[in-house]
Amino acid sequence: MSDLLPWLIVALLAALGAPLFALIAAAALIGFHAAGYDLTVVAVEFYRLSELPGLIAIPLFTLAGYLLGESGAPKRLVRLSNALLGWLPGGLAIVALVACALFTAFTGASGVTIVAMGGLLFPALAHAGYRERFNLGLITSSGSLGLLFAPSLPLILYGFVAGQLGTDPPVTVESLFLAGLLPGLLMVGLLSLYAMWNGRHLVAETRKFDARELRDALLDAGWELPLPFLVLGGIYSGVLAASEAAAVTALYVLVVATLIKREIGLRKLIDTMSEAMRLVGAILLILGVALALSNWLVDQEVPSRLFEFLQEHVDSPLAFLLLLNLFLLVVGMLLDVFSAVVILVPLLVPVALGYGIDPVHLGIILLANLQLGYFTPPVGMNLFIASYRFDVPVTKLVRSCIPFFLILAFAVLLITYWPALSLALVR
Repeated sequence: MSDLLPWLIVALLAALGAPLFALIAAAALIGFHAAGYDLTVVAVEFYRLSELPGLIAIPLFTLAGYLLGESGAPKRLVRLSNALLGWLPGGLAIVALVACALFTAFTGASGVTIVAMGGLLFPALAHAGYRERFNLGLITSSGSLGLLFAPSLPLILYGFVAGQLGTDPPVTVESLFLAGLLPGLLMVGLLSLYAMWNGRHLVAETRKFDARELRDALLDAGWELPLPFLVLGGIYSGVLAASEAAAVTALYVLVVATLIKREIGLRKLIDTMSEAMRLVGAILLILGVALALSNWLVDQEVPSRLFEFLQEHVDSPLAFLLLLNLFLLVVGMLLDVFSAVVILVPLLVPVALGYGIDPVHLGIILLANLQLGYFTPPVGMNLFIASYRFDVPVTKLVRSCIPFFLILAFAVLLITYWPALSLALVR
């Protein structure tokens, strides 16, 4: 009973709402103490963060995303998307999907997309004649759409955590950027088809393609357009490493927002940088203690025991993937994506390798499910953010999101059971 008491205390603290990093740290300390290790090993594992190659990419990309969110970039992005796609049936809804996906790729699924883009897109969709339920579902579900596109922070984080495990084939941030492209386009494409079906009878938004408006929108967004080429072009041409691409992106966005466009003053810049670094601090704190917990789990052979248990009850890799999807969907409801990645990856990667699943493919499956969990009832985080943003009951948002959930769930199954979709550009 005395051995169980510390774990019962941790469980009680979790039920009372203790911070996640404290619970992970407590679990690591209890585990190492029970195994007879000096507890300084936890501090050593935390210090090991400083030796992770390319870790600087996380704070730099986070800063770039927050600066974009506070500038006029969302309005320019919506205008350009509208000029390109607004003439299609359901064009404005497709604009909303594309704009939210691109914005989330730079800001992460932290609710910023719903707050920043919702105020622009929700009134525009209503004015075009879309039903309120469709509008609410679209913006709420799009709040996490884009996690699979570079330079998504969860993609980078998965690359760092899985890269420490020395898998064969190896996992790199660059390979994940490529692997997420086709699955991400699949998700946006399926939702766009649904948007076109919903907007097929809307006379209010029907308009012709306007070349002059497209030219003006391109000029207006001229400073934002090079960003994807800076990130992807720099990395895949071999000119820049991921961390160097992050530094160039952050500097570029900073100069444009403060000196060229002058949309962020000194006071606002300080506030924005503080907010961005608070998120980075939370990520690194969780990552540090999770590394310690992961090493204890490996030391106790937990992944191999878990694999042996699953082998006894689950024969097929297909059945394992189905169980994995259901498990990740629940995790996505309960944990933010950063916490889920650092906690689960050291456990899941060795098990998935035992079933012959490529670790890069596993990363895309993981993030696709966590993306879905963000607006899965009853406790998906985006439901509550959207409820606050649009002042509507959560129950109404749940009903609004059902069609979007079913479409994206179908996409997740395709991503899961069609590995080439993730690996065609990588292997």
